[in-house]
Amino acid sequence: MGALRYPCRSALAVLALMVGASGHAAERDVAGTEIGFGLFQQRCMGCHGNPAVERAPTPAVIREMPPERIYAALSTGSMRAQAASLTDHDKRMMATFLSGRPLGSAARGDAAHMAHRCRSNPPLADPRTRPGWNGWGVDVTNARFQTAAAAGLSASQVPHLHLRWAFGYPTGLSAFGQPSIVSDRVFVGTDIGYVYSLNARTGCVYWSFKTRGSVRTAVAVAPVKGVSGASYAAYFGDAHANAYAIDAHSGKLLWVRKLDDNFVARVTGAPTAHEGRVYFPLSSSEEYSGASLDYACCTARGAVVALDGASGGLLWKAYVVDTPRPTRKNSRGVQLYAPSGGSIWDAPTIDALRSALYVGTGDGQTLPVPKTTDAVMAFDLETGRTLWFYQTRTGDAWLGGCQLPATRTDNCPEVIGPDWDIGNSPILQRLPDGARRLIVGTKDARVIALDPDHQGSVVWTTVLKLPEQPGTDSKLPRGPGIFWGGAADGENVYYGLRAGGVVAVRLADGRELWSTAGASPAGATNEAAVSAIPGVVFAGGSDGIVRALASTDGHILWEYATARDFKTVNAVAARGGAIDSAGPTIANGMLFIGSGYGVTGTGHGNVLLAFSAR
Repeated sequence: MGALRYPCRSALAVLALMVGASGHAAERDVAGTEIGFGLFQQRCMGCHGNPAVERAPTPAVIREMPPERIYAALSTGSMRAQAASLTDHDKRMMATFLSGRPLGSAARGDAAHMAHRCRSNPPLADPRTRPGWNGWGVDVTNARFQTAAAAGLSASQVPHLHLRWAFGYPTGLSAFGQPSIVSDRVFVGTDIGYVYSLNARTGCVYWSFKTRGSVRTAVAVAPVKGVSGASYAAYFGDAHANAYAIDAHSGKLLWVRKLDDNFVARVTGAPTAHEGRVYFPLSSSEEYSGASLDYACCTARGAVVALDGASGGLLWKAYVVDTPRPTRKNSRGVQLYAPSGGSIWDAPTIDALRSALYVGTGDGQTLPVPKTTDAVMAFDLETGRTLWFYQTRTGDAWLGGCQLPATRTDNCPEVIGPDWDIGNSPILQRLPDGARRLIVGTKDARVIALDPDHQGSVVWTTVLKLPEQPGTDSKLPRGPGIFWGGAADGENVYYGLRAGGVVAVRLADGRELWSTAGASPAGATNEAAVSAIPGVVFAGGSDGIVRALASTDGHILWEYATARDFKTVNAVAARGGAIDSAGPTIANGMLFIGSGYGVTGTGHGNVLLAFSAR
C-alpha cells in the first residue's frame, strides 16, 4: 500500500480526533473495525486507486482478498515498509475491514468443525404454520411488534426469562447481525462472513454458509418458485454489496449478485421480501474518513435495488441522489465529485395498499446537499420511480475527519453538517380509527408522523423532552435522539434513545406518554432498535444490558447483563458486549439477541443468546 506523498499526522492519531463521529462510522473509540477504512484512505490511496500508479491493485481488487493475505502484505510482505509505523492492531483492523471478515474466520467459522451439530435436518416447515420473526421488523411494515399468539410470552412471564443457550462466532469481533426466527430455526449473519441456521430450541447448528464478506443484515426468508430443489430462500447482503439467496433448508447457494461496483458500497440494512421480489438497501463506507487528501471524494450514493427472488435478476435500481460529476481538484491534485451520500442504512418498508416502498435516507457528503438526504423517500414498488419525499434536515453534509480544525482538509464541505441521518426504518401503522401513519424518528430527538395516503404530508411532529446532558452540546454530530429503530403496537410507538432510556409516543396525536430518558447508567445509550410484545418493550444498551420495560409506564420488568463470558453450545469461546444496533427478536416463547457491537471499538462481542421463560 503506497507511501504517502506528503508528510501527515499518523492515521490513528487523525482518527482519534474524530470527536462525535457518525453513528455508522469510527466513533467514540478508534479501536473498532471501522478504523480499517480510515487507515486505508490515509496510508494507501496515494497509490491504490491512483491511475498514475499502474502496478498497484485497485481498492476493489484488495477488498476481494482474504484478510490473511492483506495482513501478510502489511506485516512481512511487499507493503511492510509502507506499514512500518502501524501497530499490529492497526494492520489487523485494516485487513478485517477491507476483506469483510476477521483473521482466521474462513476456516474456523465452518459449522462442520463445530460441536453440537444437529443430528438431522428435516424439511423446512411452512413458515406460515409456525410463530416467527422474519427479517428486520417481523413483517413488511417494520413495526417490530410481535402479537401475543406469536410471541408465546406474556408480560407476567417476562420476569422469569432465563438463558437457555448461547452460540459463539469463532474469531468474531462484532455480533451485529439480528437473528431471524422462521420455522423453528434461527437464521443469523455474522461479521466473520458466515450465515448460520440453528435449532431455535437447542442452538444446535444445521448448516453454515460462507459469504464473501461480513453480514450485518437480518435474514429474510420467503417462498421461492421455479428453483429446483428449493421451496424457501433466505436472502441477505454483505459488506461488499453482494446480495445472496440460499436454500433455507440446506444452506446451498441459489444465486449471488453484485449490487454496486463502487468499492465502498455495502449492504447494512436488511432486505425485504415481498411477492416474489426482494428489495435491498445500499449504503457505503465513504463518509467514515473522506477527508483524506489522497481520496477522490465523493462518489458513493444510497439506493434501493429490486431483484427477482428466484433468479436474482435486476428489476430496477433507484438512487437517492443524482449521478456524481467532477467538480474541482483538491490541493494534491485529486479529482473531487458531487453530489454524493444518501446511504440507506435501514430495511425498506412495504405499503401494499399504495404499491409503495419507504426508506429513511442518510446525510449528504458534499455541497450543495440534495433534498432527498436525511429524508423519508417513497418509491413505486413496480418501477422504482420516486413518488414523494420528506426531508427532515436540510444542509447536512457530513464527512469523517472534518469536525475539528486539526483534521480538516480541502476535501471537507465548507459547512459541516450535524450527521443527523435517518437510520431507522419508517414504521407503517393503521390506527384504530382507520387512519394510516408512517412514523420515523430522528437523531435530534423528533418523532414525525407522515400521511402515506397524501404524499407524505406531515400530520404531527413531537420534539422529545430530554434531560440536560452536562458537558455536551445537542448540536454535535450524532445527536441525543433516535438511531436504529422503534416498535409500534397500533396505539403507541416506542423508541430507544442515544441519551439513554426509552420513550413512548401516542400515534393518534404525537403526545409523549412516558420516558425513561436519563435513567440509564452514566454514559449508557439505547441506540439499538427496540422490540415489543403486548405490554412489554425490550431494549438493548451500550452497557450490554437488555431490559424489558412495561409499555404502560416504562418501569423495568426484567434485565440481564450480557457483557461477560459465556459457555456456548458449540464450544466456541464467546463473550458479550455492547448492544448498539440490532434489537431483540421474540417468537414462540423465546427471545434472541446478539451481544457485542464491536464496530466502534467499544463493547466487542461474539455471542448469540437465547432466552426462555420455561
